[in-house]
Amino acid sequence: MADFSRNELALVTGGAVRLGREIAQALAREGYAVALHYHSSADKAEETACEIEKLGVPAYLLQADLREPGQIKSCFAKVAELPQPLTVLVNSASVMPRGDLRSLPVAEWDDTLDLNLRAPWLCAQAAVELMQSRGGIIINLSDSGARKTWTGFPAYTISKAGLEVLTRLLARSLAPDIRVNAVAPGLILPSEDTSPDEWQRLVRRLPVKHQGTPQDVVQAVLFLIKNRYITGETLIVDGGYQLI
Repeated sequence: MADFSRNELALVTGGAVRLGREIAQALAREGYAVALHYHSSADKAEETACEIEKLGVPAYLLQADLREPGQIKSCFAKVAELPQPLTVLVNSASVMPRGDLRSLPVAEWDDTLDLNLRAPWLCAQAAVELMQSRGGIIINLSDSGARKTWTGFPAYTISKAGLEVLTRLLARSLAPDIRVNAVAPGLILPSEDTSPDEWQRLVRRLPVKHQGTPQDVVQAVLFLIKNRYITGETLIVDGGYQLI
């Protein structure tokens, strides 16, 4: 198993915004050079990269639409040319569209699963090629809702449930040199179409009675990276949402 150190590279998909951004910055504070993937958030990506470089580590911007397999391949070809070896992949990029299974367009179903489920698989495939000589770690960002029946977000819920199965299958397939785990956040950051009243209603239902913070998720990611005796697991960070 690799001895992870400061002269290594972590790639975070969707690393320009929201949880991906927080995870990328945390990995930089741990001493990793960071490959920061983004799709359309160019300004945010530049801003995040500047913040990472102020921490004294390199930041590399990688633009790609992960719904397109060819762009994933091109993205990892650029990663292969970077001076630091890739040892950590965090699959964070995803979309969360509302929908109804009775009327959901096929194109929207495909769009969601292509990004939320197929892309992590293809990114893992590409990462393995770069990690084989040293070993590595893959962390997938799932969702506490993957184990719920969220009828308002059918494609999203199914994609995240599939991602947890993919996590277990990859963990077994890639062992012992590469560990694969997932983190399933709960009420951390509201989506753009969630009203403040609805958000507070959801939070009040939690056993802990408060929402989580991005740092709660970051700590879970770092724990799974550092603990060498965990693979194939999904760490749920949801304030007890699974209990209701």
